[in-house]
Amino acid sequence: MRYNRGMLPDLQPNDVVRLKKAHPCGGTTWKVTRLGADIGLECQKCGRRIMLTRRELKNRLKSILERGPDNSSC
Repeated sequence: MRYNRGMLPDLQPNDVVRLKKAHPCGGTTWKVTRLGADIGLECQKCGRRIMLTRRELKNRLKSILERGPDNSSC
């Protein structure tokens, strides 16, 4: 699923995203672990966790591969 480059799409915890460049371990997919002023991501291959600002993530994001479970019913 591609997105409009103008705005960061609405992300939810447990969404799986692909960034433009691969992680040094060779992994290409990341799971969203934290939302806030900074976005927490976890590499799906090696488990490394990083934090990116919303602006950095908007520039590095290539696509959203999977959506996490919908928590709107809480």
